[in-house]
Amino acid sequence: MLAYATHRRTPRQLSPSTLLVIVGVHAVALAMVAAAKMDIDIVPRGGPTKIIDIPLPPPPTPPKPVEQRSQEQQPAHQSSIDRFPPITPLPIPGPEFAAGPTTLDPPDLGPILDKPIGPPAQPDPPPVMPVKVAARAITPADLVRPPYPDSKRRSEEEAALRLRLSIDERGRVTAVEPIGAADPDFLAAARSHLLRFWRYRPATEDGRAVATSMVITLRFQLEE
Repeated sequence: MLAYATHRRTPRQLSPSTLLVIVGVHAVALAMVAAAKMDIDIVPRGGPTKIIDIPLPPPPTPPKPVEQRSQEQQPAHQSSIDRFPPITPLPIPGPEFAAGPTTLDPPDLGPILDKPIGPPAQPDPPPVMPVKVAARAITPADLVRPPYPDSKRRSEEEAALRLRLSIDERGRVTAVEPIGAADPDFLAAARSHLLRFWRYRPATEDGRAVATSMVITLRFQLEE
């Protein structure tokens, strides 16, 4: 029988620095494993799932301040209009006014507004005056003179009476009124005779008989 001799190795003792390195390596490894477990989600049954880390959007950049350019810094626009000379307005002649405060009155539009529009209006024809014809006496000559009052004949008195006669459409005397002072005896004799015997052709207006009035003078005189 073969006999094997067994040699036992004496274990080496590690130095303190080596132990510190080994402990540090294990600590780093444990930290990495713990960090990996936090980032990995549980994979559900049915197949592997790929996990994608979505980066967060960057913070918004603040707006830049707008620099105000002066008119001298702004670039001139190149256009065909700039090549033409500037337009100079022509002076418009107007009314000349004296120096100092002046009040301008508005134009008088009365004659313009009052002027009729269209052809001139024809003048109105003159009014047609009615044709009037006065009453004319048609009393017979022997009935014209009224009787002389007896009392006045004996006293030889005479008189001249101004009388207003009213004549109707038939030519008859309807009223006798004195104008001014009149003796009652002479007035009574004249009124009674004229109302009874005097007749007139009535007055007319455009050929139509109308009532009218007239003034007469009646004289009472004694015969010589």
